[in-house]
Amino acid sequence: MMTWRMGLSAKFGALIAIALVVLLGVVLLMLQRQHAMQAEVVRVGGDAMRTLIMSRLRKRGEATIGQVADSLVNPLYYFDLDSIGGIARDVMRQPDVAYVLVYDTNGDIIHDGSGDIPTYGQAMNDPLAYEVVSARGEHTQLTAGVLDVSAPISVGEQRLGGVRIGFSLTSARADEEQASARMSQRLNEIGKRHLQWIVVLLLSLVGLAVLVSYALQRALVRPIRQLAGAAREIEAGNFAAEIPDSRRQDEVGDLLRAFGRMSESIGRHDRDIRRMAYTDPLTGLANRLAFRENLDRRVVQLQGAGREMALLFADIDDFKRVNDSLGHDAGDEVLVQFANRIREAVSRYGGSDAMLARFGGDEFVVLLQADERHGADMRALASSVAENLVSELSRPIRVQERQVFLGTSIGITLFPDDAREAATLMKNGDIAMYQAKVAGKNCFRFFSRAMDQAVARRIRMETDLRGAWERGELSLAYQPVYRLSDRRLVGAEALLRWQHEEQGAIAPSAFIDVAEQSGLIERIGPEVLRAACRDAASWSAANGEALFVSVNVSPRQLRSGDLPRHVTRALQESGLAPHALHLELTETTIISDEKQASAMLSKLRGEGVRVWLDDFGTGFSGLSHLRRVPVDGVKIDRSFVSDVTRDPDDLALTTAIIAMAHSLGIIVVAEGIEDEQQYALLKQRNCDLGQGYWFGRPVAAREFAKLIA
Repeated sequence: MMTWRMGLSAKFGALIAIALVVLLGVVLLMLQRQHAMQAEVVRVGGDAMRTLIMSRLRKRGEATIGQVADSLVNPLYYFDLDSIGGIARDVMRQPDVAYVLVYDTNGDIIHDGSGDIPTYGQAMNDPLAYEVVSARGEHTQLTAGVLDVSAPISVGEQRLGGVRIGFSLTSARADEEQASARMSQRLNEIGKRHLQWIVVLLLSLVGLAVLVSYALQRALVRPIRQLAGAAREIEAGNFAAEIPDSRRQDEVGDLLRAFGRMSESIGRHDRDIRRMAYTDPLTGLANRLAFRENLDRRVVQLQGAGREMALLFADIDDFKRVNDSLGHDAGDEVLVQFANRIREAVSRYGGSDAMLARFGGDEFVVLLQADERHGADMRALASSVAENLVSELSRPIRVQERQVFLGTSIGITLFPDDAREAATLMKNGDIAMYQAKVAGKNCFRFFSRAMDQAVARRIRMETDLRGAWERGELSLAYQPVYRLSDRRLVGAEALLRWQHEEQGAIAPSAFIDVAEQSGLIERIGPEVLRAACRDAASWSAANGEALFVSVNVSPRQLRSGDLPRHVTRALQESGLAPHALHLELTETTIISDEKQASAMLSKLRGEGVRVWLDDFGTGFSGLSHLRRVPVDGVKIDRSFVSDVTRDPDDLALTTAIIAMAHSLGIIVVAEGIEDEQQYALLKQRNCDLGQGYWFGRPVAAREFAKLIA
C-alpha cells in the first residue's frame, strides 16, 4: 500500500489557507527552524572537521613514531647520542611537533633534540610519563594542547627504552575554529536574507508560497544536503568526494566553493603527510614503513600460491669512515650515489616487480619477486642481483674531488623457505647481512638456520655478560713474562677469564668480541685495569722488586677518550708505580684513529706508563707505526714464533723486527714460546722478553703470588 507523502509545496499551500489565523505562529516557527538548521550545519561541519583533523594527526603520529622508533634502534643500542640527536632534530623540524623525547627503560631522558641536552638523565615527571614508560607498544594520549605518541624501542625481547613525540593541537584547533566561525557567519548572513524573503512570501500568501518553497529547496536545502554528504565522505577518508560546482555569486555559492577548497586542501595535506611518512627524504626511495606495508601485502598474496620472494639487505661497508673523515654532507652525497646505483642495478636485473627501499643510515633493502622472464629459481635470481650489486657498489665514488672506495655486505633471505611472516623475513635478512660482514665484507650470504642459532647464542651471551663482573664470574689470570737473557721473572700479562655459572669456562675469543661490539667492554675494561693494578701492587710488596703488569686495551676504550682518566684512577687507588703498568694495543686499534691514539699515548707515557704494540707484524702497516706512534715495546705475534725454528722466512722476519725495534730503542717481547729451541733461538737473536706455555700457563692471582715467592 503506497503511503501518501505531502511535499513542501503542498505543506506551504495548507499553511497559506490558515495563514491569517496562525501567521504569527508560522513566522515564529520558521525563525526557530532556521536557527536550528544553522546550528545543525555548524555542528555537523565542525564535528566532521574536528574528527578528520584529529584522525589525520593521530595517523601521522602513529606513522611517525613507528618510523622514528625503528630508526633509533641501532643508535640507542650503541648509545650513539649524535645519531639519536640527529634523528630527534629531524623530527623536531616537522610541522606541529612540540617536543621529541628519547628515554631509557627507567623513564630517564637520553635526548630531547637540543644541542646541549639540558634534560639529559632527568626523569620524565609529567602527567603522561607513567603510561608512556609502562606501555608495551605504541601508545597515544591526548591532553588539552598536545597529542602525545610514544613507542618502546627494543632489540628482540630486550627493551632499550623508548621515544615520545608531542604534536601541538594549536594550529589544528585554530583552523577548526576559523572554519566553524566562517561557516556560522555565512549561515547567519544567509539566514538574515532568507528571513526577509520569508516575511515577504508569507505576506504574499498562496501565490508566492510555491516560489518560496522552490527557492528554499534550490537555494539552501539541496546545497546543505550535498555539503553534509560530502562532509561524511571526507570524514570516511574519501577526499575525492564530489563537491557541487556552483557558479552562484552569493553566500551559498561562496560556501560551496569554500567547502570545495577546504576539501582540496585537506586532500593535499593528506597526500603530503603520506609522502612524508612513506618516502626517504634524502634518496627519494621508499622508507621502512612503505616497504613493510608492501611486504605484508605481498606475503598475504603469495601465501599458498607456490611463488617465491627474496629480500636482500645491503649495508655499506665502513660508511662511518666517510662521515668521520669527510663530514656528513659528503656522507649524504655518497648515500645518494649509492641509492642511484642500486636503483639502476635493481631496475636492470631485478625485474618489474622489484622494490627498493632505504631503511635509514646506510642500509638498503631490495624485494625481488620472480616473473616469467626470470623463471622460478628465486635463489639464482637473488644471487645474480647480489653479485651485480657487489660489483657495481665496489666501483669508486667521487665526492668532494676525492675518490672513495667502499663496498657492500648483502644478506639474502627467501620466502617461503626461510620464513612465512614479514617480521621474521626481515630479521633473517638482517642476520644474513651481519654474517656477510663477518665473512670479510663486500660479499653476500644467504640466511641459514645455523645463522639464526648463532645470533641467538650471541644475544644470550651478551645478556649473561651484563653484570658478570659484579656476580664474580669474570676474573683475571696472569701469564708470566720472563727476561730471556737470565730467565728471570719480570712481570705478567693480565688475561680476562669467564667462568659461567651454567656453561662453565667460556673462551675469551668468544666473549671478548661480544663485549667489544656491544659496548660492555667500556664497563668491564676499567674494572680489569683496577684489579690488575691492585694485584701488581701486592706482588711488588711481596717480592721486594717491582714487577710490571700488562693490560690489553680495546679499540673502544681508546676511542672513548676516557682511558687516561681510568689509568690515573687505577694507579692512585692501588698505589702502583706508573712504570709498572704496561698497556697493550693492537695495530688495528691505532690505525682506526692514529692522530688521536698518538696524542693519548703520549700523555700516558708522559705520566710514566709504558705502551706496547701487541700482535706486531700482523697489521696493515707494520713497522711504519713505530715512527708515528710513541711505544715502548712491541710483541711479536705467536704466528711468527711458532714456526721460527722451521721456517727461514719467519726467522728472518723475526730477526729483522728485533733489530729494527732495538735501533729505535724499543723493547721486544716474543709471544707463544712453547719449547726450549724457540727460547734459545730468540735469546740468540737478542729478544728482550718472552712468554708462553714453556715458561708457564696463565694462573690466578694467588697462584702467581706463589710463583713469585
